[in-house]
Amino acid sequence: MAPVIAPVIAIDGPSASGKGTVAEKVAGALGYHYLDSGALYRIVAFAAYRDNIKWNQADALGDMAQNLDVAFKQGDIFLEGDRITEALRSEEISRGASEVAIHPTVREALLKLQQSFRKTPGLVADGRDMGSVVFKDARLKIFLTASVETRAERRFKQLANKGIDANYDQILADLQARDLRDSQRSAAPLIQTDDALLLDTTHCSIAQAVAFVLKVSQKDCN
Repeated sequence: MAPVIAPVIAIDGPSASGKGTVAEKVAGALGYHYLDSGALYRIVAFAAYRDNIKWNQADALGDMAQNLDVAFKQGDIFLEGDRITEALRSEEISRGASEVAIHPTVREALLKLQQSFRKTPGLVADGRDMGSVVFKDARLKIFLTASVETRAERRFKQLANKGIDANYDQILADLQARDLRDSQRSAAPLIQTDDALLLDTTHCSIAQAVAFVLKVSQKDCN
């Protein structure tokens, strides 16, 4: 009997587009596993910072990424047994994640780890190359985006609600720089594949975006 290949819903998009929240809610509604691939790059950035490895040292980063001792437990992330969930959400580590992600050595090191999340009954994976590289055979591919101004405003409010000092203009500039870096990198650039559905959330809520993905997922399954 042939092995059962778990279906994958791949949700890609730029930073602060809401793809992570949408993906997690879709996974919960379907009873699927969830992969936040961006967390893996944040872990690499965090570990490099901790170990005094610069984010432009591609070979050293790749070697480190191959040997990450990472665990995801009940919404928390552990590195070598230490809980690092909150540390990964800082703006500095987010910027670092975008910088380490340009290196082919890092992306190659993390490829098999990401693919290992594919288990029955299914997986919802979000990132920047889930549909274009990691899960090319995904049953459903969504490219989720929003205007950069909308994304900056959402990130600003998110940080403010957490009591974190934030500057809208700086957030906007950071997002614009990340968009450019993500779309122009040589390794797995951020693109909308020909078989991906475009979902622009500039003028829609998270709930509406989740409902859309669930609706097209049901159609795709029939």
